[in-house]
Amino acid sequence: MKKLFYPLMIGLVFTGVSCGGPSAENQNSETVGAELTPGQSGVVDNESNPNVVQVAVGSADHSTLVAALKAADYVDALTNVGPFTVFAPTNSAFDALPAGTLDDLVKPENQRKLRDILEYHVLLGVYKPEDFVNGRNLGTADGRSVTVAVAEDGSVTINGAKIIGTVSASNGIIHVVDQVLIPK
Repeated sequence: MKKLFYPLMIGLVFTGVSCGGPSAENQNSETVGAELTPGQSGVVDNESNPNVVQVAVGSADHSTLVAALKAADYVDALTNVGPFTVFAPTNSAFDALPAGTLDDLVKPENQRKLRDILEYHVLLGVYKPEDFVNGRNLGTADGRSVTVAVAEDGSVTINGAKIIGTVSASNGIIHVVDQVLIPK
C-alpha cells in the first residue's frame, strides 16, 4: 500500500505546482493597478452582529466618540476580531471635559495623544458586569491600568466613571460610562 501511496502523493504535488496560479509577471501587473482599500472597517457585512465600532456608530449618544476614533485612526483596530471591552463615554461625558480639550485632541498633530486616551478605554478580553471585582486593576490597551470599584448597590465605576449601560457586540462588550477616562 505504501508503494502506491507515495508515488500518488508526489504526482499530486507536481500537478498542483505545474498548474499553479498566475505567474509573478501576471501578479505584478494585476496588483499595480489595484487600489488600496480600507482595513477591516471597510468590510461591508449587514448580516452579522455589529462590532463595537458599528454599535457606537449606531448610537446617537456616541457621535463624539466615533469622531474621536476616526481622528485617532483607531477605527480599524476596534473592528478587528478582538475580543474587546470598551468603556464608551457618552457625548455629555466629552462635553464635560475642560473647554477646548477635545478640539485640541482632534488636531492631526495630537493624533498619538488622542489614540493613547482612547486605548485607555479598551481592555483586551471581555469583562461582563459580573466579572468586575472591587479594587481590581485591569490592564488597558495602552499598557496602563484602570481600577474597578463596586458599590454596595452593585453599581460599578472605572476610575470614578460610572457604568450606566452595557451592550454586547460581535467582537466584545461595551460599557457606556458617564466620564472620559484620562490617564494620569
